[in-house]
Amino acid sequence: MRYLFNANPLIIITAPIIYSLIVPLLLLDLFAFLYQAVCFPVYKVQKIKRSDYIVIDRHKLGYLNIFEKINCIYCGYANGLLSYVGELASMTEQFWCPVKHARKVKNPHDRYWDFIDYGDADAYIGNLKEQQNKVKKL
Repeated sequence: MRYLFNANPLIIITAPIIYSLIVPLLLLDLFAFLYQAVCFPVYKVQKIKRSDYIVIDRHKLGYLNIFEKINCIYCGYANGLLSYVGELASMTEQFWCPVKHARKVKNPHDRYWDFIDYGDADAYIGNLKEQQNKVKKL
């Protein structure tokens, strides 16, 4: 309880807003699962393991109090889920539209650097199948 009494009141006031995101996160998780389960097999795109992205283990650290442990569970889930969904999106992008943007993109996913240069129609026509094969189950 000392943790709560010593906390900045604004942190306590904003906590419900932060934790209210659990509802859209759970919905995102459900829809991402359905998306991969239904669409990836149709396009023969290799499935990715959700557990490679969502790692919840910091709550086991003995030096954390109960509130910190709950925060660690939440952050591990939220950030892991967003990474997982980002990977699903990057694989989808590589399959359907592996073309770099005309403008600079801040912090693009790892697959982006192998995409076809913007405006290079010949490379797009010649390399689309190769790009798709990179995410397919071969």
